[in-house]
Amino acid sequence: MSKAPSTNATRLLRQAGVLYTEHLYRYEEHGGTAVSARELGVDEHAIIKTLVMEDDRGAPLIILMHGDREVSTKALARQIGAKSVIPCKPEVANRHSGYQVGGTSPFGTRAALPVYAEASILGLPRLFINGGSRGFLVGLEPGDLEKALQFTAVTVAI
Repeated sequence: MSKAPSTNATRLLRQAGVLYTEHLYRYEEHGGTAVSARELGVDEHAIIKTLVMEDDRGAPLIILMHGDREVSTKALARQIGAKSVIPCKPEVANRHSGYQVGGTSPFGTRAALPVYAEASILGLPRLFINGGSRGFLVGLEPGDLEKALQFTAVTVAI
């Protein structure tokens, strides 16, 4: 495999003083977190997906979720005080985040977006999250996620 890319995400992590490991894998279109978990040899529950959604007013937001879980958009809307929340279309998500879907990282987004994280990810011993490019994850401790990213913990996993 080639060398890990330098991305807005990795630059932000370095600036925040976060120690992280770099994990490259062969990206598969529509393979999702099952592919990255298999390629890295880790539990899919420890792979954290970065999802770009929008509320009923069209305001974008990011939700971080375990790879093997889905987001209850009804519960998320209720917890953030919105009428509804829906996933963004890929081209809209790309525009909001500055990353290509499949390589979306919560770190170093184009615009400052509110970030919500499933509370249970903070209990993981180590998590793997997109480093800003398809086929590239960074591994870090949950405390470092809190160090590098302002977010609100929510309980919305199903």
